[in-house]
Amino acid sequence: MTRHTTRLSTILAATTLASVGAANAQAQTTDGANNVMPWAYVLNDPVPDDAPTPDPNEVVTVPNSPLRIPRSEININNGPPDWHPDAHPPMPPVVATGGGDGVVACGYCHLPNGQGKPENASVAGQPYEYIVQQMTDWRNGLRKTGEPRMGPPSFMERIGLAATDAEARVAAEYFSSMPFRQWVRVVETDEVPRTKFAGWIHEVLEGAGTEPIGSRIVETPEDIERTKLRDDATGFIAYVPTGSVARGEAKTQGCTVCHGPGLRGLGPVPALAGRSPSYMARQLYDFQTGVRNGAWSDLMDAAVEDLSLDDIVDIVAYTASLAP
Repeated sequence: MTRHTTRLSTILAATTLASVGAANAQAQTTDGANNVMPWAYVLNDPVPDDAPTPDPNEVVTVPNSPLRIPRSEININNGPPDWHPDAHPPMPPVVATGGGDGVVACGYCHLPNGQGKPENASVAGQPYEYIVQQMTDWRNGLRKTGEPRMGPPSFMERIGLAATDAEARVAAEYFSSMPFRQWVRVVETDEVPRTKFAGWIHEVLEGAGTEPIGSRIVETPEDIERTKLRDDATGFIAYVPTGSVARGEAKTQGCTVCHGPGLRGLGPVPALAGRSPSYMARQLYDFQTGVRNGAWSDLMDAAVEDLSLDDIVDIVAYTASLAP
């Protein structure tokens, strides 16, 4: 364990009970990045025995889409449901249906328009060179996840190892061709709705009241049902601690040198503005602990070395608040 990892763990030990609440405390473990940032490295809560099971034959719809499909068809083996085909270019096969052995449809997790979800990356509008390099890093074992028990990042690691350079370039060309749009609504607050961990994200517990936010970010769908249906036209709310956006702005003054004005990207360096704060927090921690160690990671080492948990929360609250 590195010096700065120990520092984060010490901070967490003093703040865990106050910051995550009883429902989410069940998901914590003693190993891995979930023990440091359970709100970012989400492990699903156990499903109650009496939890209702959706009817797989139910025909489902989403607003502003003519598509009507059985709920059972929304699964990774079928690729992403294309609710809004006019809102993105035609998907190449690797995005729509997948590629070779072990390469599932990119659009299922990242969505057809590349906007992504908190448990994965928003790849729309990221530089072509950057996406290709990340896929190369996955393939060469240089990019890993700090929490192997969190399903989506571990799944991406396996896909990255399996994807060919040609498949990566096709996907990169597609996703980089689309602009990233405002997707996360940042709300500063002292109290947040109580949530459970399901589908690798925070899901609001209706009627369960609120709890102190502490030093964490609670990112949850604007419309949970549409998110479960993988509607790529509905985004997310990120509840962040009061004052964190201003503190984060002060802590990111030097980031524009590489990430460009407004943190909207520069050349092959990725855009940070408006992206999921949960995802961004995982990347900072993965850089800090060395599990993300690809071709350009050395540029981040000094920037992340001494970040505390509070620093990470402030920085990603600020970057998420920016217009893409």
